[in-house]
Amino acid sequence: EVQLVESGGGLVQPGGSLRLSCAASGFTFSTYCMGWFRQATGKKREGVAAIDFRHSTNYDDSVRGRITISRDNTKNTLYLQMTSLEPEDTAIYYCAAVSPPCHAFIFPYEYNNWGQGTQVTVSS
Repeated sequence: EVQLVESGGGLVQPGGSLRLSCAASGFTFSTYCMGWFRQATGKKREGVAAIDFRHSTNYDDSVRGRITISRDNTKNTLYLQMTSLEPEDTAIYYCAAVSPPCHAFIFPYEYNNWGQGTQVTVSS
């Protein structure tokens, strides 16, 4: 059974940084495409970043240059390093996985395995 458990969320001031982690189990992590998504209150879930099995990455324009997605296949863990955070980044952040063949798409409908999410709040 695919399990994805996010951690690392919290309250941070504008301009601050956070690193989210997603611990994966129950599947061959190194072969899957992985993504980070977020959903703010009252808004649709949107793609933030994705990474495929070759470590090719893709980012939404709103976060490009501020956020980095990475994966450690030896630890079965996905990461999202976020810097220069803005109040608009406030949302629940979800980790997602999709089996191969796949690409580093950032469309939620491409993914069929989801974590429970971790709250990120950017506020002074």
